[in-house]
Amino acid sequence: MLSFPLIAFLFIIGYIINSIKILREYERGVIFRLGRALSMPKGPGLILVFAPIDKMVKVSLRTVVLDVPPQDIITKDNVSVKVNAVVYFRVLEPLKAVIEVENYLFATSQMAQTTLRSILGQSELDELLTGREKINHELQAILDKLTDPWGIKVSSVEVKHVDLPSEMQRAMARQAEAERERRAKVISAEGEHQAAEKLVQAAQKMATHPMALQMRYLQTLVEIASENNSTTIFPIPLEMLDMFRAKKE
Repeated sequence: MLSFPLIAFLFIIGYIINSIKILREYERGVIFRLGRALSMPKGPGLILVFAPIDKMVKVSLRTVVLDVPPQDIITKDNVSVKVNAVVYFRVLEPLKAVIEVENYLFATSQMAQTTLRSILGQSELDELLTGREKINHELQAILDKLTDPWGIKVSSVEVKHVDLPSEMQRAMARQAEAERERRAKVISAEGEHQAAEKLVQAAQKMATHPMALQMRYLQTLVEIASENNSTTIFPIPLEMLDMFRAKKE
């Protein structure tokens, strides 16, 4: 039968072994001793937690990727859309994250949802679709300020997807098609205008240099002869055309 000193010794050894805790590099332990939190979190590495006097709450310092579920939002120009986002944040002060808020993950998620609805409700649809970078920056600044008392740093907020109603998608598709047709007509008109200018310049050049007109005339005869081998061409001297034109004048 074991003696009392031996039993006490084994109990003490077991208690000490059970009090040893190991925290990873990215973990910190907030120790509550008799209900009061110690001023400095423990870790990483080997620490001692003397239960039931001490109670430890682990906090991860890694960046958390929080997926914000789709939110029904009515924009400033009265368009109903569904928007989801993703929030990147990490705990900088474990003591505040444990003491100041009951569940910092859930609280940050709810804060992100309400802020997303509030900010996007003040924006128009075009701004939401084209000015997403500005909206992301504004969301990040507001969330970072709201979560700062909890010891949390929001590093980035990204709006992932904007789900438009089907009728709005059809209207935007018609608008995009009309815009493409307008651009095509403008480009075609500009091409015709440039071609007309070039023709006028060519006509002026030939009017001042009759030999250029003669060379163009001969080149045209060569092209016709090469394309229609069964056609016989009798070239008319250009001087004869000048004679008829002078007689008409």
